[in-house]
Amino acid sequence: MSNNIVLKKGLDIPVSGCAELVVSKSMNPSVVAVQPDGIKGLLPRLLVKEGDRVLCGSPVIADKKNPDILLTAPASGTVKEIVRGEKRKLLAVLIEVDDRQEYVKFDTSDVKTALMQSGLWSLLVQRPYGVLADPAAAPKGIFISAFSTSPLAADTEFTLGGEVQNLQKGIDALAQLAPVHVSVDGSRKDSAFCRLTGCTLHSFSGKHPAGNVGVQISHISPIMKGETVWTVSLSGLAAIGRLFATGRLNLRRKVAVGGPAALCPSYVEALPGTPMKSFVAFWGNSEDELRIISGDVLSGQTVGKDGYLGRDADQVTIIREGYDKELLGWIRPIRFRQFSTDHSYFSWLMPWRKYDMDTNLHGGPRPFLMNDGYYAKVLPMDIYPVFLAKACLAGDIDKMEKFGIYEVLPEDLATCEFVDPSKIYIQDIIAKGIELMLKEMA
Repeated sequence: MSNNIVLKKGLDIPVSGCAELVVSKSMNPSVVAVQPDGIKGLLPRLLVKEGDRVLCGSPVIADKKNPDILLTAPASGTVKEIVRGEKRKLLAVLIEVDDRQEYVKFDTSDVKTALMQSGLWSLLVQRPYGVLADPAAAPKGIFISAFSTSPLAADTEFTLGGEVQNLQKGIDALAQLAPVHVSVDGSRKDSAFCRLTGCTLHSFSGKHPAGNVGVQISHISPIMKGETVWTVSLSGLAAIGRLFATGRLNLRRKVAVGGPAALCPSYVEALPGTPMKSFVAFWGNSEDELRIISGDVLSGQTVGKDGYLGRDADQVTIIREGYDKELLGWIRPIRFRQFSTDHSYFSWLMPWRKYDMDTNLHGGPRPFLMNDGYYAKVLPMDIYPVFLAKACLAGDIDKMEKFGIYEVLPEDLATCEFVDPSKIYIQDIIAKGIELMLKEMA
């Protein structure tokens, strides 16, 4: 198969508020959070109690199914609080950060052991289903996307272009576990990531979701029944490389902060688990009701002003909540401030324009549109999204397998959800289908 792949389907969503390529602040929060909830397949067992002293890299949480898999502290300090939810579900471990950081020194002679003890194994995602990677599995490959096409995505050339040596160390380590595939942006011929060796390089060009690793896998080596692959983000790869270069855990990264409601969108340096309150300068004294998202507007997690930066997030998006009702609505022919994927409004005459989008759906869910071709225009994968979604709704496992449940995660169908005139929550439907597969196929 060609390593230069041009995708003709997709959609770039013109949201305003792209982060300027400058680091405006280095975050040094007083508290960071270790959150197990976002890691599918992890059954957390708490290893610390309030008042315990931890170093950067000290174990905080273990997996009940595989005790060797640990979540570790991203900074040294004192365990301030154990946060629990309903039925005492463990939500977060809050660590009060020291002014002077101390680190655990890891033995990196064995790759798998070093990744599990340092907590970096939790960055490896296993497909199908997007669960925590099984150390006993034999994946046919490890796939990494070196760019993102999601709305207002962080520019990886800016955030990690200077860390090629660490990325190379990470590839050298992962290559001992399985063949490594790295996909680069085909529109940037001078990409620093093209210098990476010890892996198979693939070039992708096209609109979103061309940067999604799931889309890339479907064109490089589609996942068949009985096969597994692992994926890791580029920032996760850099953290793995730093571990094997220094023997220390270092999760600091550049994070893009933007969105239509963001003040002076730019980049910051932060740790995963940084409180969103540390980002208050980006929304200031705004009286608008805002949605604070750890990730992108299509598939990120809404965390609010009291939440924390996600473990794998390199982007924070700030967008207004939309409740306003328009007079005449879609009947109005002239709507220059509204974006349409069709030629419903005259805004298509200004393809360069960015839009101050909000969360307003302009209506509620309606009967499911039967025309699968409508969604296929924005999904560059060889699956039938409508039939897959309906199979998930019906709980029909045979049809879910037939229509591609092994190849997708909810984020891969986010563009379908965006253009859907029926306003169906397709990502939620796919997520529930995956949960059913995990339950029935266990």
